Amino acid sequence: MNKRNYQKELEKKLEELQKKENVPTLFLHSCCAPCSSYVLEYLSRYFEITVFYYNPNIYPPSEYEERTSEQERLIREFNGEWEHEADRHPIHFMAGTYVPDDFYAASKGLEQEPEGGARCTECFKLRLSEAAREAKAGGFNFFTTTLTISPLKDAERLNQIGEEIGQEYGVEFLASDFKKRNGYKRSTELSREHALYRQNYCGCVFSKRESEARSAERPE
Repeated sequence: MNKRNYQKELEKKLEELQKKENVPTLFLHSCCAPCSSYVLEYLSRYFEITVFYYNPNIYPPSEYEERTSEQERLIREFNGEWEHEADRHPIHFMAGTYVPDDFYAASKGLEQEPEGGARCTECFKLRLSEAAREAKAGGFNFFTTTLTISPLKDAERLNQIGEEIGQEYGVEFLASDFKKRNGYKRSTELSREHALYRQNYCGCVFSKRESEARSAERPE
């Protein structure tokens, strides 16, 4: 069985959308400003995007606040830069509710799982379910997530989860693998250009502990 090429699927979808008169709306779940940077640069020519910052997994609260602030700042800067570009569409921002207990409930019993394992799958489901629910309520044409830009994230798993949840809620999931076409590299360039805060762990308390343990094992 051939593996799906999500980047080619996305390019085909974008080509189809360009033939239509109306600009489609996209509800974009974002994990952080650096990961969203390339995705926004790439897709703002095709969609009117609302960035949905919903990440109850982030620990501690001060980290959550800093990442949220950076996301809002990047959107303001992009909108300012692209204000006079006719082929760009405005980017909007929507914050989800920050209830860490929702993440702990979803990951209960999986606390000892390594990063990238079953706990992450439940975290993806939690965040994408909320994104789909809000996208449906807001009447958006599509929803997707920036998570596939990370070389450490399994795009196939994310797309499968997104498509299943999209069918459940009745809103189309935009399949992607944003790390392709040098997407991840471009996100690091944009992060430097905008002096974005780049975290050294995924976000949750468990990934933070793993990151700290790896750092402690490295030689000085």
